[in-house]
Amino acid sequence: MTVCYAMPPVRGKLTHGAPLAPLVWFKSGGAAEYLFEPADVDDLATFLYALDPSVPVMGLGLGSNLIVRDGGVPGVVVRLGKAFAKIERRDATTLRCGGGASGILVSSSARDAGIAGLEFMRSIPGTVGGFVRMNGGAYGREVKDVLVEADVVLRSGERRTLALGDLGYTYRHSDLPAGAIVVGATFRGQPGDPSAIQAEMDRIAAAREESQPLRSRTGGSTFKNPEGHKAWQLVDEAGCRGLRKGGAQVSEKHCNFLLNLGDATSADIESLGEEVREKVKANSGVMLEWEIQRVGVAK
Repeated sequence: MTVCYAMPPVRGKLTHGAPLAPLVWFKSGGAAEYLFEPADVDDLATFLYALDPSVPVMGLGLGSNLIVRDGGVPGVVVRLGKAFAKIERRDATTLRCGGGASGILVSSSARDAGIAGLEFMRSIPGTVGGFVRMNGGAYGREVKDVLVEADVVLRSGERRTLALGDLGYTYRHSDLPAGAIVVGATFRGQPGDPSAIQAEMDRIAAAREESQPLRSRTGGSTFKNPEGHKAWQLVDEAGCRGLRKGGAQVSEKHCNFLLNLGDATSADIESLGEEVREKVKANSGVMLEWEIQRVGVAK
């Protein structure tokens, strides 16, 4: 990353050469050419408007569903902080949530407001910005099932509010353009009893704890479930449970998870994933698609 761009003035924090490994679940990868933590939506919109249009921009949430390659990420990585994590109740069944709010915070706020139907967000290890972009989901529900609208700042700095139908949702995908940052979203559930909502959240948390390697350096579900199949089952049937490459391993607890055993490079992790894809293809004829986002450049 040798190109040096002129950066517009900001009120938030702009860091050159910011390490990203501490900010992502895998704890691997290179630095951001620039890491921007805006003070508020105005700061973000003004910055993007003034930024050279040739500079790439990428949003970063909790870094759970992400491989940052070892050469780092060119351009600007935008990370939304506490100013973007506010949640307010709109009415009896809707919440307005900032793009930096976590899934746990959204589901807990819904419980406190007596709004059912958002419990599944308890198990999405990311922020509103990330799972709105990717149509995140778990336990039979997806963001598209509860989203009313999303507030975004486009790469040009323009602010727009997009209705559900504008997002073009499919499985783990939206039509949001590159460089657009989701700064907020409105979700709708239905009236519910807080104790029943909490019980469902507890059930989901227990199921995740039992089946997933949550206390490891991982990136969450690695591959999308192909039509008519479970990705973990295809990986298991291909003999990949526990497979290792360098410091990376396919989890023995849940083999749709890759692990950093401590000293893995991002190249180790991505290469292991590609090896798994080839083995599954050879065994079943199915080519798995990555669910984890891979960004940046190789070292």
